[in-house]
Amino acid sequence: MSFFTKTPAVSSDETKIQELLTRGVEDVFVKESLLQKLRSGKQLRVKLGIDPTGKTIHIGRATILWKLRAFQELGHKIVLIVGDFTAQIGDASDKLEKRPMLTKEAVKENLKSYKKIIGKVIDVEQAEFVYNSSWLSKLGFAEIAKLADIFTIQQMTERRNFKDRMDKEEPISFREFLYPLMQGYDSVAVKADIEIGGFDQLFNLKAGRVIQKHYGQQEQDIFTGQMLEGTDGRKMSTSWGNVINITDEPGDMFGKVMSVRDELIGKYFLLATKVSVSEIQRIEEEMKGGGNPRDSKIRLAKEIVTLYHGAEVALKAAENFESTFSKGEPQEFVSVSLSGREVADALIAEKIVSSKTDLRRLIGEGAVTNLDTKSKMGEDFLKSGPAGKYRLGKHRFIEIK
Repeated sequence: MSFFTKTPAVSSDETKIQELLTRGVEDVFVKESLLQKLRSGKQLRVKLGIDPTGKTIHIGRATILWKLRAFQELGHKIVLIVGDFTAQIGDASDKLEKRPMLTKEAVKENLKSYKKIIGKVIDVEQAEFVYNSSWLSKLGFAEIAKLADIFTIQQMTERRNFKDRMDKEEPISFREFLYPLMQGYDSVAVKADIEIGGFDQLFNLKAGRVIQKHYGQQEQDIFTGQMLEGTDGRKMSTSWGNVINITDEPGDMFGKVMSVRDELIGKYFLLATKVSVSEIQRIEEEMKGGGNPRDSKIRLAKEIVTLYHGAEVALKAAENFESTFSKGEPQEFVSVSLSGREVADALIAEKIVSSKTDLRRLIGEGAVTNLDTKSKMGEDFLKSGPAGKYRLGKHRFIEIK
């Protein structure tokens, strides 16, 4: 849930600029140049590219979207590039193995809900929302060769992840070397003043500066945000299942936040909420002084759910969580009517589980329980289950009618 007002005239408010450039920021390049631009009162074109390699966005990736929102609230023009072309090629920035190429059909499927999801954070009506296939698909071999000539193989292989893969004698596709060229050309196509991204994107972001200079454009400044770890302390990754998606149901989102490691509470407050830095420092000092991390985590979960679903829904999710884990019984069950359908099909339709594989995984983990009989459900639950109340995993509760 997001509420927007009309984009204001460009603001050069120093307090807001300093918070923008310091909170959750890994690096700014070139900071002096960017500061001068932000103080000038000129509307800047701020670029972010997102490849639709999945069907949703987790809160780790959303930290950069919130930075876009901050630029937007200062009155700058957001240029959001959906990498429908580059997603087919695959960015190797954070990968220690070759990334598979996506089909056009897979990208198209992933794109269906992207604009709506991103609209939970930024005002997409005030932003430029463009697709890089509209220019990259038209580049000829001669133009690509000219772009490739700007860089050396040595520059590419000095990248940490490529170097690690070479040391392990793992294959690196030449196709992966082309990705920075395409991302850099995106900056030329939209005439970006600033490009933002995760710190793992730094090589690609700097490539944009080189390619803009090649085409006679002013070089963009670069802004990278800190990376947010997943609930288990590793890099947040859909493939590892340690993500909190911004489209998660409120109860699921609340429960996932409560599973975050205690040592990450402060960082989550900093990167994933709007709580002031001074208040975060107070919370951290309180925990160091012996305060119960669970209390801070409940506050954290409320703040995150509020951002995406609203304060009233967050309060309800908190009450339900407390009831579930303090008294053993949730306040609300999602009602599911089979109406002749198999249980798996009904749960997928109601968005209780994402797929039959998801439900089968839960069953295999012994995480599907009939609360009336206190019994674990087996594989036959995919097709049928008696009327009653069930618990799926830690945070999903249903009542089959």
